Parts: sequence; C-alpha cells; structure tokens
Amino acid sequence: MNDKELCKLAAHAAKRSYSPYSHFAVGAALLCKNGDVYTGCNIENGAFTPTVCAERVAFFKAVSDGVRDFEKIAVAGGGCPPCGVCLQVMSEFAVGGFEILLVKDDGFERHTLGELLPLSFSLEK
Repeated sequence: MNDKELCKLAAHAAKRSYSPYSHFAVGAALLCKNGDVYTGCNIENGAFTPTVCAERVAFFKAVSDGVRDFEKIAVAGGGCPPCGVCLQVMSEFAVGGFEILLVKDDGFERHTLGELLPLSFSLEK
C-alpha cells in the first residue's frame, strides 16, 4: 500500500470519530509489515479520562488480533502530531524506522517515531 492510500484510509477513519465534546475528529491507519491495515478513530467520553485516541485504537485492534510487526501509521485530523501517550504506545510495539505520516490539506508530512519521541520509556533502558 502506498502512502497516499494509507493517508486516505486515515482520513476516512476520522469520519467515524465520536467527538461530541471537542469536535476534534482524528483517524488513523496503521500499516502492518504483513500488509494488513488497521484503522481507528478517537472515541470521547463525557468524563474525558476514558477517551481514547485514534492511534491507540488502531494499535490495540492490531495487537488484539495478534499482530506485532508494524511499518507506519497515517494520522488525519487536527494537523498535529500524536499525543505523548500515543507515541509511548507506538514505542512499545514499533521498532526501527517506524514512520508517522501526518495528513495535511495538501498532502502529508513524514516523521520517524524517534523524531517525535526521542526519549521513550522502555523496560530495557
């Protein structure tokens, strides 16, 4: 799957967002090394703490299906990078040159996980 297709899937996932409080709809499309793609959208809750981000939804869907090898993720909506909690979750499962594509109106920006979270927490450190 090419990067543009992955970004389109993320934008489509953002349309399924449940964000009645923030009106900040985000979608994610996670490309696994086996070629499978898992999508997610942010899901809010009135108590806010139980709210979950699109990126974590996509990762947790994949992990719950037994997938542990990831290549890249596209994130659409809001135009900002993933939050620290999502970046930390990515660092738990994504290694090496894992890429994060931030969908913009005119295309996307490419970043590595290491760029966005240079000092991740790890049990091995």
